[in-house]
Amino acid sequence: MAGSLLLVGCGKMGSAMLAGWLAAAIVDRVVVVDPSGAPGAPQHPAVAVVPAIDAVPADFTADVVVLAVKPQVMDGVLAGCAGLVHPGTVFLSVAAGKTLAYFARHLGDGAAVVRAMPNTPAAIGRGMTVAVANPLVPDERKSFCDALLRAVGQVAWIADEALMDAVTAVSGSGPAYVFLLAEVLAAAGRDAGLPADLAVQLARATVAGAGELLHQSDTPAGQLREAVTSPGGTTQAALSVLMAEDGMQPLLTAAVAAAAKRSRELAG
Repeated sequence: MAGSLLLVGCGKMGSAMLAGWLAAAIVDRVVVVDPSGAPGAPQHPAVAVVPAIDAVPADFTADVVVLAVKPQVMDGVLAGCAGLVHPGTVFLSVAAGKTLAYFARHLGDGAAVVRAMPNTPAAIGRGMTVAVANPLVPDERKSFCDALLRAVGQVAWIADEALMDAVTAVSGSGPAYVFLLAEVLAAAGRDAGLPADLAVQLARATVAGAGELLHQSDTPAGQLREAVTSPGGTTQAALSVLMAEDGMQPLLTAAVAAAAKRSRELAG
């Protein structure tokens, strides 16, 4: 499976996805639209970079137009995309909050659109993406979009678009929560008397190692936690704080709710 792509926006997410597509050899030709010159784009004979949508070669018709820009600038980007709506062309958006109805308003009711929410581990091929398609996306194009997204990690498709705000809050924003865990664990280590550099080393290695163990194991997270917890031991003492009524669960529940609320506000 291979096709031609127009990639609008080549920041961290766009460049990571492009690298994955090229490595998987699932694109024949890619035109990248990026006013900065796409410094993060891999050098490849199949890739051409132009500064604006109106500079896309006249003979180029994309099978998929990937919209990898921030939601705050999407209105301006779509203003130049009306001429890109062709039979068989699918618009694949990775912008948080922007709904299928939003794209229909800007591109027309005849536009085939896939809305996807990847996360930053896509940069190392370990992303998690959830996607939803409108009824105009044909099966073969949906399969192609699945291959594009799967090139940078796992993919799950949903039928109920209303779930996307919660998806954004859990997996889209989720890596930041994990990075914060590493930060605060290191800070706690310093407060406990560890040298700063050792506290950072221990926190980073512990978070990364535990994540990899979870990735490689089919055991539920709760069972892995219990396996580390000896009755009356040090881990249980710490978990009695983290699992208290005012501990980690209500804090994360509130955080995810706040992120989901903001995702709805960005819908436009």
